[in-house]
Amino acid sequence: MRVRYLIAIALIGSAVASTAQTPPARPPGSTRVDLQRHDLAIPGWETIQARIDFSPGASFPAHRHPGEEIIYVLEGKLEYQLEGRPAVTLAAGDVLFVPKGAFHSARNVGTTKGSELATYVVEKGKPLVEFAP
Repeated sequence: MRVRYLIAIALIGSAVASTAQTPPARPPGSTRVDLQRHDLAIPGWETIQARIDFSPGASFPAHRHPGEEIIYVLEGKLEYQLEGRPAVTLAAGDVLFVPKGAFHSARNVGTTKGSELATYVVEKGKPLVEFAP
């Protein structure tokens, strides 16, 4: 009986693992730490906050999210490119709003670490990052 129980637990675990969303690999020189994730009062939506750090010269390629992203630069100089807009360079204390579905990229144009606090308001259950084709 115990063997059947353990086999059932193993099968359930592997099924859950195979359906979990695997985030895409991060480019070298950037790290992401999720700080919090909460359901919103709006059914089907959630908010995610993360700290993203960039080594000098590191970048993250064009991508989009299934909702809005609000960026607050914590340190360094980061350049953002939103589709259809000129690039903008931001420093500590600056903010940027990225509309739902807008492809955008980021790179550290400074000589020290660059960091941002990213707050995502997104549709729950969808991949957070979709790279541009």
